[in-house]
Amino acid sequence: MNETAIEEFRQKLLVLKLDLQAQEATFKDICQPVELDQARVGRLSRMDAMQSQQMALESSRRRQQQLVKIEGSMRRIDAGDYGYCFICDEEIDVRRLAVDPTSTRCITCAGK
Repeated sequence: MNETAIEEFRQKLLVLKLDLQAQEATFKDICQPVELDQARVGRLSRMDAMQSQQMALESSRRRQQQLVKIEGSMRRIDAGDYGYCFICDEEIDVRRLAVDPTSTRCITCAGK
């Protein structure tokens, strides 16, 4: 992979990172504990609120995982290892990286 392609992936990773960080900041601003006051909210409404809160927490957990993957990809770019499979050390297809720039395995090794 040439330097131009690597730089394009670096920019794509930076944009993705900034987007995820903005989403996470918004989540932290609006995330509040579920109120369990039965006089204010019915049982089903509380259950719905708790389910929504758990779904939001899971989304946050996935964003955090993706941010870790992005940081790993940025370190691999800096080390000169970006675009190579962790398992077989073959070059990862550019089309695979275009779909997921944090990929660490080629399609063959990912299928094993």
